[in-house]
Amino acid sequence: MRIILAATLAIAPLAITPLLAKDNDSFKRLNATAVVFSEIMATPDKGIPEDLLAHAQCIVIVPSEKSAAFLVGGKYGKGYVSCRRGGGWSAPGTVIIEGGSFGFQIGGSATDVIMLVMNQGGEDKLLSSKFTLGADASIAAGPVGRTAEAQTDLQMHAEILSWSRSQGLFAGVALEGATLRQDLNDNAEIYGRKLDNREILTTAVRAPRAAARLIAELDKHPAQRPAVASAGNNQ
Repeated sequence: MRIILAATLAIAPLAITPLLAKDNDSFKRLNATAVVFSEIMATPDKGIPEDLLAHAQCIVIVPSEKSAAFLVGGKYGKGYVSCRRGGGWSAPGTVIIEGGSFGFQIGGSATDVIMLVMNQGGEDKLLSSKFTLGADASIAAGPVGRTAEAQTDLQMHAEILSWSRSQGLFAGVALEGATLRQDLNDNAEIYGRKLDNREILTTAVRAPRAAARLIAELDKHPAQRPAVASAGNNQ
C-alpha cells in the first residue's frame, strides 16, 4: 500500500505540471502581447503611425517565440485580437496565424507581427472562424513613422495593414497567403468557457485579469474622434 501511495504521489505532480504549463502559456502570451505593442509604440519614429492606429477598428498582435515561447516552426504563431467598442478596446480573442510566404523567422530569428483592421469589411472577415489574407481580405504592408501621409493608394484601400519586427527591425510586410483563425481552446483557458471571437469582440464580455496590461496599453491610443462643427456652421 505504501509503495502504491508513494508512486501515486510521485506521478501526481507530473500529471498536473502540463496543465499548469498550458494555463501559464496563455497568460504569458497575453503579457508578451502587451510588451510587444508597448515597445513598438514607444518608438514613434519607427513604429505604427498614430493616425492609422487612431482610425483602426481592430488590432491583431502576435508575439514572437522569444517573448511567448510558443512559436512553432517558421510559419505558425498565436496571439490576440481586440476591437474598438464603446470608446475603448474589447476583451481579447485568441487568433492563430499560419502559412504564407513571409515566414515568421528570418535567419532563425523569431518575429513579432501586428495587423491593423482598417474598415468594416476587414472586421467582418476577422470575425469569421477562418479567412485567408490577400484572398478573403485585402492586405498591404503598413507604413512606418509618426504619420501615414506617405501611404500609398494600396494602403489607403487595404482592409488590413501589417508589420513585422525581427532582430530589432520594424517594417511593413504583406502577409498574403497566410490564414488567420480563432482558437476556441485558448479562449476557454482564459475565460473559463468556450467563447468564439465574435462573441468576445462584439459583446460586453469582461476581459480576464491576465489581459489587464494589454487593454491598458491599447487604451493609451484612443480612437480618432470626428471634428465637432462650430456654432457658426450650425446657423
